[in-house]
Amino acid sequence: MHSSKQTWTRRFLVTLMLVLSVGFLGACGDTTSVFSTESGSEAELTTARVPWDYKIVEAMVGDLVGSDMTILPDNDLLPNDNNYATGDKIWILQFMDAELTTDENQKNEVRLSSWTTLKSYPDQASAEKDLAELKVSVTTDVNLVGVYKTEYQGKIRCFAVLELPTGNRIKQPIDEERYAALEKAKTVPVVLEEVHDFADYDLAFAKFRGWAN
Repeated sequence: MHSSKQTWTRRFLVTLMLVLSVGFLGACGDTTSVFSTESGSEAELTTARVPWDYKIVEAMVGDLVGSDMTILPDNDLLPNDNNYATGDKIWILQFMDAELTTDENQKNEVRLSSWTTLKSYPDQASAEKDLAELKVSVTTDVNLVGVYKTEYQGKIRCFAVLELPTGNRIKQPIDEERYAALEKAKTVPVVLEEVHDFADYDLAFAKFRGWAN
């Protein structure tokens, strides 16, 4: 596993393949993508599979099956690399990926996989060390495409359209104060969460996690 101190270019080298991907869940709650995949007069259906999330779960060793072991309560089968005994308390790392699809009407769909158990650890600290490298918080400047306002049932709503390092664009709701601050800006500082693939660290997906100021 690579160090979390890899350069920005390295982290996102492979993720340029996601330039046709859709927006994702943002901290501010608005997930509509404004990225267009139109080619000529007709839209194209595009799909990308990306790393989505990880979690650490406390578990227990069940039956020993040869050099493998079952993990309770879900009976997942993992190699017993640390020679655990039945009944031992362990920690496991679980992974979820996502299929991101944009249809011919430019509607975005996110299909999340089920959780998959990847690795076991004898203690929580070891598991969290790996997790800290797989989910990395980054503060950086991203391109601001623009801001705009909409009116619905007499209420004014403001939005900012951001272009992330992966090339995909998202919109986020903002208040009037931030709208005024961003109206003439070209870039804006944000907090991103890079989710790296466990098997191929260079494959990563960036999620918007908030404004840096």
